[in-house]
Amino acid sequence: MRRLVARLWHALSGPLQWRVVYLRNARFVAGVTGVVRDADGNVLLLRHRLWPPSRPWGLPSGYAERGETFEDTVAREVREETGLEVKVGRLAYLGTGYRMRVEAAYEARLVGGTLRVDPKEILEARWFTPAALPEGLQDLHRRLILGEPD
Repeated sequence: MRRLVARLWHALSGPLQWRVVYLRNARFVAGVTGVVRDADGNVLLLRHRLWPPSRPWGLPSGYAERGETFEDTVAREVREETGLEVKVGRLAYLGTGYRMRVEAAYEARLVGGTLRVDPKEILEARWFTPAALPEGLQDLHRRLILGEPD
């Protein structure tokens, strides 16, 4: 039976093989987060309009668009949500999240822009020291800020 399956697989052309792989595997969305710090080490946190009232504070986050690198997603989301420009650095976390979601978080450094929130998504944006993080902050985001993602 294994030989038959292998022969059938090899008989398929590249596009048909990819279609079979696509149909047989789960589809994921990619949630991407930026741990944005200023020159003093303060971290940018946003009070999100659409997040649960019990935990509205979090890092700038969003979903990767088709063909976009995760680093580009961080820069785009920060710019869209806050008007700020960042230089994206190292990968800080890669894991799975809610349902069919891959989650990636990157360190990022403020390099410019003027803080202005997108009122459709964000209620408030503030800089916090890692020692004085607000209540209602997502646990993973707190661990990322403190360098303890596991």
